[in-house]
Amino acid sequence: MRAFPRVGARPGIALLTFVLLAAAGCLAAAAGFDCAGCHDQAQKLPKSAHAGLTCDTCHESHGEYPHKAGIAKPQCANCHADQAGDYESGVHGQARKHGDASAPDCGLCHGSAHESLSPASSAFRIAVPDTCGMCHAAVAEQYHASVHGQALAKGITQAPLCTDCHGEHKIIKPSNAASPVNAANIRETCGSCHGDVRLSRKFGMPSDRLVSFDASYHGLAAKQGVQTVANCASCHGVHNILASSDPRSTINPKNLPKTCGQCHPGAGQRFAIGQVHVTAGAGEPATLTYIRQFYLLVIPVTIGLMLLHNGGDWIRKLIRARFRSGARQLLSRAPAGLRMLPFERVQHALLALSFMTLAWTGFALKFPDQWWSRPLVVLAGGHDMRSLIHRVAASVFIAISVTHLVSLIVNRKLRAHWKEMLPNADDAREASAGFAYNLGLGDTPPPRSAHSYIEKSEYWAVIWGAVVMGTSGIMLWANSLALRLLPKLWLDVATSVHFYEATLAVLAIVVWHLYSVIFDPDVYPLNTAFLTGYSDRQDGSRGTPPAHEDEVPGE
Repeated sequence: MRAFPRVGARPGIALLTFVLLAAAGCLAAAAGFDCAGCHDQAQKLPKSAHAGLTCDTCHESHGEYPHKAGIAKPQCANCHADQAGDYESGVHGQARKHGDASAPDCGLCHGSAHESLSPASSAFRIAVPDTCGMCHAAVAEQYHASVHGQALAKGITQAPLCTDCHGEHKIIKPSNAASPVNAANIRETCGSCHGDVRLSRKFGMPSDRLVSFDASYHGLAAKQGVQTVANCASCHGVHNILASSDPRSTINPKNLPKTCGQCHPGAGQRFAIGQVHVTAGAGEPATLTYIRQFYLLVIPVTIGLMLLHNGGDWIRKLIRARFRSGARQLLSRAPAGLRMLPFERVQHALLALSFMTLAWTGFALKFPDQWWSRPLVVLAGGHDMRSLIHRVAASVFIAISVTHLVSLIVNRKLRAHWKEMLPNADDAREASAGFAYNLGLGDTPPPRSAHSYIEKSEYWAVIWGAVVMGTSGIMLWANSLALRLLPKLWLDVATSVHFYEATLAVLAIVVWHLYSVIFDPDVYPLNTAFLTGYSDRQDGSRGTPPAHEDEVPGE
């Protein structure tokens, strides 16, 4: 007995049997048992990103055969709600929302749901530039010629792609502050690779680029929120990033004058720009190494000696005042002596105000994350307000310095008073005797002149600091002119000297000057000579007789 009738014998029965079997197959396929029997998409599914899903996961309303008419196609958002939300808020979703039917959607970028590759696969990553290039052909061409595109072409799938920098589904305009390629975020975007030590070691990339940028003026200003300062893309380009050895590269030595000249007109016209990324240690110019080593020796030694001198003086006076007889005698005030003429007091007030402002705004650039820097960051509002305040204070400081010099030239009384600050042979003797006594050598306090080594050392330190800080500060202020006339190394030297001198000056003021006018038990809580002109110090240091109190410059 045959299972099926012979086709030739009974054609009607055979045809009926064939139709019934085909219908049964389709019903089975519709029930999810074998959709591939009717739909070739099911054959492609096992090789796609959705290989682990069954057909009815997306096609929920196809359980009956024949399928009902008008069944809506499954939406990607049903499973990928987060990605769909990002897409809708991005430039592509917004364009489509406003009627641009040519704007890319899920299918254009990912392909058919039955054939889409896993985004984590190498094939998918390699195809991203060409996928974006369907709409952004010129940009894709620049990318393929860049160091990133060349690396990708060599099979290095860790090379940055369009989606690594711009985002995947939530692609927003660079002008938007939330965009990864917004000027404020470029450092973090580029730093995700160039700040990764493992990637740097694996692919032989310089590991100090992010560190050196952060330490530079550009990096520090950017950290404060200044939007106009140069960032990575300003110098290296955006999609057309090329190796520095490439003659077409914006950072090729021959092209640096043009690149830097965008912000610093004339830069590199007389001298080559030279090394741009500079970090302390190996690879930095020897001059900068010597300067750093010099200050790292001078600052601790100088401030350490000041602490020994003043600490010993304070302990001596504390013991004398609290534990020895005759302490009451210390409370008697010595006759007042003139220390500062009226014009000098005005100079001192302006000098002190400008110095404190310079210190605050200067270190706020170097340490923008500190709490005392926050007011300047908030005040800036994306503009370099800190720099403006710093330069105004610098102008006042320079003006006071010049005024002081001119007043000494034109006014005889001021010049006569100033001569008391000139060093002489007794200063070394007084300094050694005073230092020895403060260290506990001897029982009798050595005598000191009215303007002793304490005042003279501080005065001439201010003169030295004004010259060094003024010279280096003007170079940094007029950086475009400096880059036009001098090698860039000179600006690097000025930057280093300016910072270390400022550190030394602030520490010296705190340790040396504030002790003399506040914390010294003989004047505590305050030596009011800067207000009244007269000193009430108890230690025997006298000023000149108040004979010229009414003298002013020009008289």
